Amino acid sequence: MEYFVYGRDRPGAFELKVSLNDDHWSFMDGYGELLVARGPTLTGDGDEAESTGSLHIVDLPNAEAARTFAYEEPYYRAGVFESVLLCRFHNVLGRTMWDFTEAVDGYGRFLVITTDESDPAPVTSKHLIVYGDLLALDGEARLGRAALVEAPDHEAAATLLPASGGRTEVRPWRFGGRPAQRGA
Repeated sequence: MEYFVYGRDRPGAFELKVSLNDDHWSFMDGYGELLVARGPTLTGDGDEAESTGSLHIVDLPNAEAARTFAYEEPYYRAGVFESVLLCRFHNVLGRTMWDFTEAVDGYGRFLVITTDESDPAPVTSKHLIVYGDLLALDGEARLGRAALVEAPDHEAAATLLPASGGRTEVRPWRFGGRPAQRGA
């Protein structure tokens, strides 16, 4: 079962988060083969952007293992996160971020989350990296959808995952992991 774990950074926690990067990456090394996607959300585009959160989609056996993953993680334990969104994730595309090979010059990468509980028509685009439904931990209630997308800007990213009556959150995002692992 896949789980969506998104820790939103507490204001003022950037320096603490940076100081914990090695601990975070070491923790994630234990889950390396189980990660579907990972990476920070950012204040803006480019290398100078500060992190605003940390996203992981991970394949784990059950909700208890997902809670351990989310709440034993070094950023969480040190108080970096203001909140953590932990949900089951139904991976509609069935791929990982490492399967995505259709990068487009001039496009940024974004995390898009909707809180739309309806059952909208499936989304299709060659710019979807990972896309799926967010479900309650027991897998019963539909909470919304999430996608990692490529788009020319924030507004275009939001249109790839429209919400009917719900809220849409869009954050710049980049592939995560140890610097030596990026692009692998």
